[in-house]
Formats: sequence, C-alpha cells, structure tokens
Amino acid sequence: MTSSTSHVSLLTAPEIRTLADELGIRPTKTLGQNFVIDPNTVRRIVSAAHLAPGDTVLEIGPGLGSLTLALAEAGAQVTAVEIDPTLAAKLPTTFAVRAPDSSLRVITKDAMHVTAEEILAVGHPAPTALVANLPYNVAVPVLLHMLEILPSLRTTLVMVQAEVADRLAAEPGSRIYGVPSVKAGFYGDVARAGAIGRTVFWPAPNVDSGLVRISAFTPENAPWDPYDESLHDAVWAVTDAAFAQRRKTLRAALKNWAGSGEAAAAALSAAGIDPTLRGERLTTADYVRLAQHAGLQ
Repeated sequence: MTSSTSHVSLLTAPEIRTLADELGIRPTKTLGQNFVIDPNTVRRIVSAAHLAPGDTVLEIGPGLGSLTLALAEAGAQVTAVEIDPTLAAKLPTTFAVRAPDSSLRVITKDAMHVTAEEILAVGHPAPTALVANLPYNVAVPVLLHMLEILPSLRTTLVMVQAEVADRLAAEPGSRIYGVPSVKAGFYGDVARAGAIGRTVFWPAPNVDSGLVRISAFTPENAPWDPYDESLHDAVWAVTDAAFAQRRKTLRAALKNWAGSGEAAAAALSAAGIDPTLRGERLTTADYVRLAQHAGLQ
C-alpha cells in the first residue's frame, strides 16, 4: 500500500479533547463511545489489520477520526459509517486539514441498519477490509451484519471488549465458546490479534479491550458459501437452538428445531455427529453440515 505518512497528521490526546469541546461532544455510554486518544495505538490497530495494497477500508463508528486518520496514513481509501450526525459532519473537515491527499466518504447512519446498497453506492469501490473500534454494546451484531452484507471483505480487524474478543476466537469445547464463535467462524478464520489497555481511551472504560482478526474465506478456499442466504439462515437457526439450552445434549436441545427428539437424533446421525454431545463441542463446520443434512431430510 502506498504510504501517505508525510501528508497525514494524527490526532493527539489534547487535540481530541479540544475538538470534542468545540463540538460540544461528551462521549456517551448510550452510543458506546470510547475515543482512542493514543496515536501509537491506532497505528498498532492498522498494522494488525494486515492491509494489502489497494484496500478500501470500511470503518464503523469513526468518532472524531483517530483511527480514520491512521488508516489514511497507511494509504487506505476509507468509507466511514457514523451514527452521530455532529461527528459525521465534522469528520470531512478534520480530514481536509489533516489528510488533504486522502480519500474519505462518510455515511451518517446506524451501522446496524446500513445496507449494502448504501455502502456500495455508484462510483465507490467495494470495501475489501473492515477495521473498526466497535461500540461495545452492539459489537457482535454490528460485526455479523457487516460480514453478512459485504462479500467483498477479505480482512476484518475489530477492537471489542476483551471478553467478547475471547468469545469470538474461542475454540470448541471451551467454556466461553458459543454462538458468536460459531457465527464469526462461518465467514473465515478467527483469531485474537492483540490486547489493548484502558488508558488509551477517553473516557477510560471499565474493561480491557482486545483485537480480533477474521481472514475471510475466498472463493478458492471456502469450505461453504458464506453468502448463500438459505445456508446462512439454516446455520443461524440450528446454532441458536443448540446454545439456547447448552446444558442439554444436542438431541434434547434441538428437539423443537427438528420437530422431535427422534428427528433431531436422525439429523445429527446423518451429519456424523454424536447426538449425546453438547452444542459447545461442535465446530462451525459441524453446524454447517448439520444444517445441510437437515435440509435434505
């Protein structure tokens, strides 16, 4: 990626607070706002994203633009989705001053409701990477929504609450493995990509943060089609059912999903899965296979 370092000026902690004061902005828990105020941290996040030359990056919740500017510094074209109209309106001005040779497009909307059509507007390239400091209160739903609507994404690097990061990257059989682990794994290989302390945020959160990287399946190596709507819906349904009663065996937990305990056992056996196992023992591939076999019954 061509570097624009000499043309980009990152925001420092005092500058972020001054900018917020000018706008009358106070970070709110309602919107999950915790602004990163350390330039080295945003550079570290961008580095962990492993961006490739020519990547167009989608950022969720850019806030005052700390991470956005670091993405520009790395040479990325950025499309930012920001729910706060005051912040969304200010971001292009900040960019014009601090990253005059960089490309930025801002969509003012709730990320949970933004559509692929809005992101892929005429004349704008499809994003190849998602890099974001996600609002902690909606991190997993926003992440899964973006992965669902944007098959162009090859790399995803998100900062979330440390506990959520652990869940997303958890291995089958662990205590914290669950629905987010299975669903994130539907789109690609999921791994922890680092830890972030509390002092780099304003206001400082009461929890630590973690980085999660998802390397998307490609058409060449995909074990299934993550953008097949019927397969997606079937996997979501069986996963939700299995973990709704995670203390029960799969035969019992999937009784309502399959129509009866016997039907659940038959579907599990057809997929090569022991009906006496519990949901946390199954990989994403197991859930996909189960959904596929259930569709054949």
